[in-house]
Amino acid sequence: MRIVGIETEYGIVDPANPQANPILMSSRLVEACRQWAGDNTARWDYGGEDPLQDQRGSRRERSQAHPDMLTDESEFDRGAGKVTLRRRRGSWEDPAHLNAVLANGARFYVDHAHPEYSGPEVSSARDAVLWDRAGDAITLEAASQYRESEGLDIALYKNNVDGKGASYGTHENFLVRRDVNFDDLIRRLTPHLVTRQVMTGAGRVGLGQRGEHEGFQISQRADYMEAEVGLETTLRRPIINTRDEPHADRAQWRRLHVIIGDANCFEMPVLLKVGTTSLVLAAVEAQDERLDALELADAVPAVQTVSHDVSLRVTIPLATGENATALEIQRALLGICRDYATDAGDHLVLVHWERVLDALERDPMSASKDVEWVAKLALLGRLRERHATVHPDGTAEPLAWTDARLAALDVQWSRLGDGWAHKLTQAGQVTRLTDDAEVAEAMKRAPRDTRAAARARLIAARPDIVDAAGWASVVLDRDTEHGELEVIHLDDPHRASHPLIDALASQRA
Repeated sequence: MRIVGIETEYGIVDPANPQANPILMSSRLVEACRQWAGDNTARWDYGGEDPLQDQRGSRRERSQAHPDMLTDESEFDRGAGKVTLRRRRGSWEDPAHLNAVLANGARFYVDHAHPEYSGPEVSSARDAVLWDRAGDAITLEAASQYRESEGLDIALYKNNVDGKGASYGTHENFLVRRDVNFDDLIRRLTPHLVTRQVMTGAGRVGLGQRGEHEGFQISQRADYMEAEVGLETTLRRPIINTRDEPHADRAQWRRLHVIIGDANCFEMPVLLKVGTTSLVLAAVEAQDERLDALELADAVPAVQTVSHDVSLRVTIPLATGENATALEIQRALLGICRDYATDAGDHLVLVHWERVLDALERDPMSASKDVEWVAKLALLGRLRERHATVHPDGTAEPLAWTDARLAALDVQWSRLGDGWAHKLTQAGQVTRLTDDAEVAEAMKRAPRDTRAAARARLIAARPDIVDAAGWASVVLDRDTEHGELEVIHLDDPHRASHPLIDALASQRA
């Protein structure tokens, strides 16, 4: 049982006013989410944030940190004007930068000028899929509430690029044992993070950060990876992020913060993204030396090499002096990870991992129901053929990759609620791992086997006394006379209950 979680930043646009302030729109969307959730929300407790501690043992000076790194401050404190917190009716309110800690254990807030849904802690890859889908549904409900309360429309996109050089993230978090040597973790995990994109990439029109070269590539994030290891997340983006912020018992656990992955509108890539990485981490924790044969010679250029090769045949150099394709590395990892499956959830991942690799090796286009970049490429291919230029000799020249219609389809693919990925799913052209009833339940209920259950239980039952909440804490305000606050620490992500929380939750307001 490995604790994992997914964070998704959504692109946000006002179709009637493309220049509208995204921070203001995102803040209003979070407020709309709070309205949708009713009283069952709490503000965020920044007390557990520690963004400048590095897992390599050093600490970045605050004066030398880029403002985007200071996630323990509000978005407005980071450059959009100071926010004054004021006491009113027993709770702290932040009138500009809004957070909503929800009754399903998730957090919905503004991050880097985007609305972000940070899903609750889960214990399986399939649960990660379920609560990720719940996040999309909650975001759509918030948008509906936004339209009703503001009288304005907004468009939301589950993607990672805006087509103008900016990239925003979809991050994964994995609980990893603290006693694992961090250098070994980097060396042995990196080959998987570089090559898993052949199964989990969302696809993108254009090569280069600004799409300055024509073509199509596998991953939206690949061209933005600029370092193998680093503390940053918005500049010099690393394959392995080193922030040491475990949100758990520091002596026992690390939180591996993975920023290389794409946002996925399909469910299968989410399952494989989380499930395969969790299994590789099990092999790393076991110090499996078979992983050493897969070490890459130079990981950063390899990310782009893999992403730019839709044939899946180009090889990348290994540290041994040999070369291998991404599919060959994934096949080797699959063989190693068979030894670390411990439950039905792991075996489900192995079955789909092998099945998808088989399809990609046989014919990439045969994987279109499971692999998002393949489905997108197929749709774009049909558009290119439909608008092909027919020459006098009868030959047809497909629409150029630089054509604006292809870029528009690429963006519209990921639009929440009515994008092309949604349409294909509704038409039964995409593999589903969840059903709509499950998703509806996960919008309002936390996973039952992690600490998210305890946090959410109290928020749902006693919002009158919950002052704030974080991943590893709940702050209570029960002393109305003196205004003193109590902090309940939830340092074990595996514990779904807490004596005081259970007692308080049973005393509904």
